[in-house]
Amino acid sequence: MKPVRTRFAPSPTGYLHIGGARTALFSWAFARRHGGKFILRIEDTDVARSTPEAVQAILDGMDWLALSHDEGPFYQMQRMPRYKEVIQQMLAAGTAYYCYTTREELDALRAEQEARKEKPRYDGRWRPEPGKVLPEPPANIPPVVRFKNPKTGVVAWDDQVKGRIEFANGELDDLIIARADGTPTYNFCVCVDDWDMGITHVIRGDDHVNNTPRQINILQALGADVPLYAHLSMILGDDGAKLSKRHGAVSVMQYDEDGYLPEAVINYLARLGWSHGDDEVFSRAQFVEWFDLDHITASAAQFNTEKLLWLNQHYMKQLAPSELAAKVAPRLIARGVTLENGPDLAKAVALYVDRCNTLNVLADSVEVFYVPPTPNPELLAQHLTDEARPALRDFTQGVASTPWEAAAINALIKESVTKNGLKMPKLAMPLRVILTGQAQTPSVDAVVELIGRERVLAALNPYL
Repeated sequence: MKPVRTRFAPSPTGYLHIGGARTALFSWAFARRHGGKFILRIEDTDVARSTPEAVQAILDGMDWLALSHDEGPFYQMQRMPRYKEVIQQMLAAGTAYYCYTTREELDALRAEQEARKEKPRYDGRWRPEPGKVLPEPPANIPPVVRFKNPKTGVVAWDDQVKGRIEFANGELDDLIIARADGTPTYNFCVCVDDWDMGITHVIRGDDHVNNTPRQINILQALGADVPLYAHLSMILGDDGAKLSKRHGAVSVMQYDEDGYLPEAVINYLARLGWSHGDDEVFSRAQFVEWFDLDHITASAAQFNTEKLLWLNQHYMKQLAPSELAAKVAPRLIARGVTLENGPDLAKAVALYVDRCNTLNVLADSVEVFYVPPTPNPELLAQHLTDEARPALRDFTQGVASTPWEAAAINALIKESVTKNGLKMPKLAMPLRVILTGQAQTPSVDAVVELIGRERVLAALNPYL
């Protein structure tokens, strides 16, 4: 058995999206599981659409998810001499040939085939065959190079996800492997790269299934080992439709901006089309230990935002308050919040984390400890009633002499409502609205304690 070598090979024509991230995760995990190597390859031959910004977005996404590569990143544009060398070898070996068919001739051929209700395909007019006399190459037409695909038999592989897949060679025409300007094409470059890099397992999306028979034939023509293929099913949105931006098919880094933890995203991606019994929550190390190709489902995976949010909250709650505060602080500072104006942020996030499912929601919640809120007039009118004002006055008068701890503050609230013949919520609700601007908070005595005596008095006095 050869050492396992997998690769992730994105095209830098956009950001790293959730589907690409899952492919990268599965390729990375398989290599780690088997003590192999994970290679990062940037397939940037689409010069018109590839950008340095997109390359950086991919690298940033991989870094945020901590999917570290062992070799690379390799860039196809830097490997052009190698591709051209292999094409010359194939021309010399007779597994590729020059084709001088013009674009106009190909368009006319396609029109004729469609009129006959045939599958449009190149007809092999420049393909060398025993006994076939080819025309004299035209001097003014730069040729493309085509791969001499087998005409008979089938090309087949045992897909590690989808099972046995076969294509009749007669359905595959002779693929262009080098354009008229000499630049090699995608399917050819992939083969040379996988060959040179010794890739043993290709784990990728099932949109590549139709490329696989062509790539297998090219690899066999090169005398290269053919890797094992595992084609992952597509990811559907919450509503069962193809995943789009409105479902969450956005840049992986958008998840960072939206307040998700990479651990939660990794755990969630792992369960998109793969399972280990009924286990839903597991560490990265546990995932690597369990991961195999046998338990990847061949059916489409469905994205579930609520489950991702649930996982994110789980991982937030696992963090020590100081770690959580370190992740929330930059989000508050970016809003212009001065953290010196309030309590220890670790105490604030610890108080609210059970109620929040993203770092951004947590930042929203604890901001009230650093920026005094402006209470909503409707909420004030609803909760600060004439019935509640005497209790609020009694509470405020007691604030100055009460020991500043949650238990004593709770006792003061109870004393104030009892004196005025009220129930606890009649005072707790206006306190929440005035002090935080929120009708729902953790225990009001803990909130009051954290805000601090002076700020509580300054906030309550205008409403007495």
